[in-house]
Amino acid sequence: MDDFPTPTAPALEVDPVAAGEFVRYRSVQDDSGRWAGFPFRAGDIVISTCPKSGTTWMQMICALLVLRTPQLPVPLAQLSPWLDWLLEPREEVLARLAAQSHRRIIKTHTPLDGIPLDDQATYVVVARHPLDAAVSRHHQSDNLDRRRIRQLTGQPEPAGSPAPTPPSREWLLAWIDRDGHPREQPNSLPGVMWHLSDAWARRDSRNVVLVHYDDLQSDLEGEMRRLAARLDIDVPEQEWPKLVEAASFDRMRRRADVLAPDAVNVLIDRAAFFRRGRSGEGRRLLTPDEVERYHRRAARLAPPDLLDWLHRPLTT
Repeated sequence: MDDFPTPTAPALEVDPVAAGEFVRYRSVQDDSGRWAGFPFRAGDIVISTCPKSGTTWMQMICALLVLRTPQLPVPLAQLSPWLDWLLEPREEVLARLAAQSHRRIIKTHTPLDGIPLDDQATYVVVARHPLDAAVSRHHQSDNLDRRRIRQLTGQPEPAGSPAPTPPSREWLLAWIDRDGHPREQPNSLPGVMWHLSDAWARRDSRNVVLVHYDDLQSDLEGEMRRLAARLDIDVPEQEWPKLVEAASFDRMRRRADVLAPDAVNVLIDRAAFFRRGRSGEGRRLLTPDEVERYHRRAARLAPPDLLDWLHRPLTT
């Protein structure tokens, strides 16, 4: 299971659901079927990302643009809930969203072909170099309370002691080579490339916005202004400095208690969630031959123009 078609010729099996037909992605922790029948409103913002690709960052940026204040009325994970996540009852998530009077911001890690696409909503997809996102996900794995997650999902406790987490480089090399169908292993390299290829194929749509993680790092204000224009949000000029500062890494890390995605207390350390991952971190772990091995695999999984955009050259 090595090569996957690009979304211009989809070959994934589709599950019919109440809201229409879309691909259903399911795992122990999430189920995109929870989008079935979702009552969209005009102005809804859906953030669709692979894990550790700037999800929380983009949620905060959108919240700042919508509310025009760094002082959020509730923690970010409540303001912008993850609808697919099985660790929170769907009815509670829908009730929170229904009670909101401002433009709503909904999080998902599901590709766009796995959720309803409504003309009233704007879909924001953040892309990060897959090697960098994978390294961040590897570090994040040690910050999860696995016992708490098993309790919330009804999974049994494993027999014996858990295997130790392998070193970053060893884990990353295994991840590059690992097969995994996108529907079954969305965080595998094939799953990541499917997610991004699907969004790339829709990039000319009026209500689909692609954002590169590296652009957020290099020009946060410029990207926030571009996104505000795409969302048709008018921010008075004098308000921009405080909003950009509130979206900076250091400021968000200092507010980890209310900004970390931890609505049901599954993070061991909320501040540790905001680990400063530098662009190029994954490539620096590997030898040139190993990086080339990654590029050969990626070339079989995604179109060349996407890869040219995704794989920014290292500047240092």
